[in-house]
Amino acid sequence: MKMRRLDAGDAGFDAQFAALVANDTAVDREVERVANAIVDDVKRRGDAAVLDYTNRFDRINAGSVAELEIDPAEMGAAYAALADEQRGALEIAAHRIRAFHERQLASSWSYTEGDGTELGQRIGPLQSVGLYVPGGLAAYPSSVLMNAIPARVAGVDTIVMVVPTPGGKRNSLLLAAASLAKVSRVFTIGGAQAVAALAYGTQTVPAVDKIVGPGNAYVAAAKRRVFGTVGIDLIAGPSEIVVICDGRTDADWIAMDLFSQAEHDESAQAILLTDDPDFIERVQASIDRLLPSMPRQAIIENSLRDRGALILTRDLEHACEIANRIAPEHLEISTDEPERWADKIRHAGAMFLGRYTSEAIGDYCAGPNHVLPTARSARFSSALGVYDFQKRTSMVRVSQSGAQTLGRVAAILARGEQLPAHAASAECRIAATSAP
Repeated sequence: MKMRRLDAGDAGFDAQFAALVANDTAVDREVERVANAIVDDVKRRGDAAVLDYTNRFDRINAGSVAELEIDPAEMGAAYAALADEQRGALEIAAHRIRAFHERQLASSWSYTEGDGTELGQRIGPLQSVGLYVPGGLAAYPSSVLMNAIPARVAGVDTIVMVVPTPGGKRNSLLLAAASLAKVSRVFTIGGAQAVAALAYGTQTVPAVDKIVGPGNAYVAAAKRRVFGTVGIDLIAGPSEIVVICDGRTDADWIAMDLFSQAEHDESAQAILLTDDPDFIERVQASIDRLLPSMPRQAIIENSLRDRGALILTRDLEHACEIANRIAPEHLEISTDEPERWADKIRHAGAMFLGRYTSEAIGDYCAGPNHVLPTARSARFSSALGVYDFQKRTSMVRVSQSGAQTLGRVAAILARGEQLPAHAASAECRIAATSAP
């Protein structure tokens, strides 16, 4: 399987590059239509709609939504039944994720001005969060940890997890992760209907304040639809990896790094940027040799053929310029002195520095969150973190002295905006002889 090759020095590169990173909006419109209809139906009919869609799409025969809730004892049993090796790996990952995210925890603050006016910010947790965990083509226990642990670190009271179980098959490792991360409730529902249930609430599923977690195109469309009724983390697109390499890393390692994201689905994108033309040949040879041994060969092959590329750049600085244009979800910098090139990157969801830092370690156990912005949204958004589960409330206490000064400033600006009641509200305290 020959990957697409681009030379950034060619006259036609910009047009070829634009086609490579373009999104298919025609498909999105149909997905939006279907997802919106499901969301509106769940909002209207509640449990009945959730049950209808779950039975149809997941090929099960539940009699009520209550039957789709997993008993906490089952989650605890799944954790207890894990093989020692799996339990140990899950616990190490959870510990590292918690340790990293504890450093993100923000605290309330305040200060007092010379006239006694007090200003500050109170920071506190959201009350309830909905966690969407994929469960279709693959189940992702790592997503449970990456979403639930930061919420718990923030102090969220209630975490409601939804996960589809096609054919009624439940993933024991996923349930074990939910137990370890102290998820409050778990419902075996998925798709747009699960997002709608979390947003609006049903007779059985409680409404939450924010929905987080990755999902397919229908889940993303549903999250977009309910935004405003609830908060959302981000609109996740297909997974992406860009590797900047100087040609001195083992070509097999780089090929496997490209595979690691391409195996997610056929829409995933994997791109190599290098200034070494011989290295492109070596990576292609590694791809040809290693691909037949991959269990998800067909998915990887389609992804690399349709959306992947091996791009020759003028030099590594040029590679960084192109990486910034992509604003990738994952960026590996596999070079000597990777920090030198990282300083030139403005847009990336997460960066993985050095030859030994595979993106796959970041997916599971490095510590930073693997829920990352995709589709160029790293230009304006960031990895999921504790701050996504905290609210900030401004605190203002104006002193009697401060009201004399600030009241006049406010009144002048209010009249400039032709809002006389605002001005009067500020001015009526100016002449006060004592604080209320």
